[in-house]
Amino acid sequence: MLEFLENWMVNQGVSSAIAGGSAKALLVVALVLVALLAGWIAIKMVIPLMEKAVRKSSNQWDDTLVTNRFFRKLGSLVPVVVVFLAVDLVFPGSDQLAEVVRRTALALFVFLSVRVLVSFLNSAMQIYDSHEISRDRSIRGYVDILKIILWVLALIVMVAVLSDRSPWGIMSVLGGLTAVLLLVFKDTILGFVASLQLSGNNMVRVGDWIEMPKYGADGDVIDVSIHTVKVQNWDKTITTIPTYSLVSNSFKNWRGMSESGGRRIKRSIFIDMNSIRFCDDEMLLRFQEIDLLRKYLVERQQEINDYNVRYEVNTMSDINGRRQTNIGVFRAYVIAYLKANPKIHHEMTFLVRQLQPTPQGLPLEIYVFSTDQVWANFEAIQADIFDHLLAAIPEFGLKVFQYPSGADLGRFLSDKSDSKSEGWALDD
Repeated sequence: MLEFLENWMVNQGVSSAIAGGSAKALLVVALVLVALLAGWIAIKMVIPLMEKAVRKSSNQWDDTLVTNRFFRKLGSLVPVVVVFLAVDLVFPGSDQLAEVVRRTALALFVFLSVRVLVSFLNSAMQIYDSHEISRDRSIRGYVDILKIILWVLALIVMVAVLSDRSPWGIMSVLGGLTAVLLLVFKDTILGFVASLQLSGNNMVRVGDWIEMPKYGADGDVIDVSIHTVKVQNWDKTITTIPTYSLVSNSFKNWRGMSESGGRRIKRSIFIDMNSIRFCDDEMLLRFQEIDLLRKYLVERQQEINDYNVRYEVNTMSDINGRRQTNIGVFRAYVIAYLKANPKIHHEMTFLVRQLQPTPQGLPLEIYVFSTDQVWANFEAIQADIFDHLLAAIPEFGLKVFQYPSGADLGRFLSDKSDSKSEGWALDD
């Protein structure tokens, strides 16, 4: 075709030198226009029909190919393929311009092919993430490293094609630059190794609640990639953590709590030790009016009476033998109250215990698990329990310890002033 066009231009009176260059320019323009037309037909007409057919199919997984523009990127190969196949027809022989066009088309084909493969990998990962198994085993790290390998190989092949050299020769040169490459890709290498460890040891996955104070992270993991792990904190901010930091530093994963079926309640009530005393008969009769304690008090008092009789205890003194205390009865009430609560998990650790006395009083710790793990519901359950217990404490003759407030000091000074006034009035 080139020779035909040159001869035609010479016959029209154009000199041979000008005719040769002009013919080549015209053919290049014509080739580009034909390629663009083929690409326009593919992207504007053929690809939309394919995407429409995919959307109408009963399968859902193929819709991800449309979402990730797989077909459109596949259609972008058409102009390059047209140029590569038509160059021999337009420029027969070993023309230098034909070789340049051919190599450029081949390099573009490699570049666009990698874009298609990357789009396919994104689609495959999205399909995998839609299944439940992805919560246990994430493949994002593997996909990310595969993308990097594809782009590195594509770059080597493109340089080899454009420079007319063997890819192996270029790779051998890169091998000599290993130290530089390790420095440049240090974060990528560390991230890849860390992602393998995280995935292999099942240390963290999307949906886990993790705490990492060093990075200010406290929330749900929303993304795990080769370079970073993204955590959406409870205040809806996003914390980005280097993947290798999860291996080299400690963090807390709350997944065990989520999978256990219960969520721990661990909180203490500080009892004023000045309010602790032995129970007299009047107190025991009053406590028996409490439904949750009636059976316990009868059985416990019978046990104490039998012990005191057996060992001939002198009951004239309260400290002889065994006797019930208001703090002991209250502890029994707390146990009975929690066991009667359907929102408390009875198959997990269940403790109501006294801790070491402190200057703030005697800590009575409640260590149980709720059946509801949802944060808001858990807090409501915990609040309901302590609302009730704090209100019930005075019924047992106990007081909750708290530091004096300004109002307390004001009442104290007012009472003291009133007592002095009364004293002066008596003196008068």
